[in-house]
Amino acid sequence: MSSYDFLAGCYDQLTYDVDYRAWADYIEKHFRQRGLPGRTVLDLACGTGSLTRELAGRGYEMIGVDLSPDMLAEAAEKNHDVNGIPPMFLCQSMDKLDLYGTIDACVCCLDSVNYVISPKKLQKAFERVHLFLMPGGLFLFDINTPEKLMGLDGQMFLDETEDTYCVWRAEYSRRRRVCSYFMDIFRLDEDAGTWKRGEELHEEFAYTPVELEEYLRRAGFTHIRQYGNLKLRPPKPGEDRIFFVARKDK
Repeated sequence: MSSYDFLAGCYDQLTYDVDYRAWADYIEKHFRQRGLPGRTVLDLACGTGSLTRELAGRGYEMIGVDLSPDMLAEAAEKNHDVNGIPPMFLCQSMDKLDLYGTIDACVCCLDSVNYVISPKKLQKAFERVHLFLMPGGLFLFDINTPEKLMGLDGQMFLDETEDTYCVWRAEYSRRRRVCSYFMDIFRLDEDAGTWKRGEELHEEFAYTPVELEEYLRRAGFTHIRQYGNLKLRPPKPGEDRIFFVARKDK
């Protein structure tokens, strides 16, 4: 089983409830509060490019990076007619990020940081983001908290649409600090009138906020702040999702 090879074609249908406009609104609040040196933004782990498109439509010059060629193919198709400058898409892993120039901000959303299950690779990824940021640039990302991931252990979930059916179960390993999602996905082939079945494994590492702040500092970031889920206040105890915003000093 591999991640996103089969899921890419139905990812948007299964995540229809994600309000990308609200996420973009939240990101822009931080941009306005802290200011950016320019308007070039990296959407790291961009997936199918929904947030990329939302931000591009607001006048940002977008670069989308993702490890999955299948997700990037969906992203390119979705963004081909975007208002403004068409986004650039690159197939890269976070820890080997290699851009053609500098960026003014980097966003990495929907707990994509958790998907880097090697702390050493995540440290390297933070360093690569810092390298390409302009002085004064911002790095914004969110995580699923360890409490949330541990609480998923043993749970099963069902997502379905008219042409997609996904059953997945979660298992948390305290030894590995990893929550594994085992997915069985069924997609309707309308041309053939038959259903196709795929299996995928997704894993998220339970990083603590203290660890992530330390990784950011080691990478050279300053003015590191934590926020509640799509809030402009510090996180409250027991929150499932925490946002981080850090700056590269001028």
